Amino acid sequence: MCFVYALYSDRYDKIYIGFTSNIVSRLNTHNSLENKGWTSKFKPWELLYSEELPSKQQALVREKQLKTAKGRSFIRSLIKK
Repeated sequence: MCFVYALYSDRYDKIYIGFTSNIVSRLNTHNSLENKGWTSKFKPWELLYSEELPSKQQALVREKQLKTAKGRSFIRSLIKK
C-alpha cells in the first residue's frame, strides 16, 4: 500500500504533495529538526489530505494529478472548509 498526501503549512500558506508507504513516519520526517529539504523552511506541517492506493504506480499517477492546477485547486478547497 502507498499513500498520496497533502501537507499544509498554515503559518506560510504553503502546500506540499507527495507519496509514501508510511504516512506517519513521513509526516514526522517533514517536521523534524534534521530535515534540511524544501519543507524544512515552512514548518510546522499538518496532514491535510491522504489517500491510500494499492500500488506505487497508482500513487505516482495520483500524485501527478494532485500537482496539476485542478488538483491544487481541490487541495486549496479543503483548506477553506
